[in-house]
Amino acid sequence: MKNKVFVTYRELKGMSQVQLAEKLGICKDYVNMIENNRRMPGFALAKRIADLFGTTVDNLFFYSGKEQNVQ
Repeated sequence: MKNKVFVTYRELKGMSQVQLAEKLGICKDYVNMIENNRRMPGFALAKRIADLFGTTVDNLFFYSGKEQNVQ
């Protein structure tokens, strides 16, 4: 199942998986694995991604359907 919140934030930033990977210094395949819930990034990387997207780690990776602050 796709992490739709992650994908939505990435798309709202106008970034492809490749662009996001380059900005974070990781490979595109790893971004794809995160988006498809096959990998969970460590906290440091998750925090960098959340900061880049302007949200919290909780909202980005543990979205419960109650609060979503997509800008």
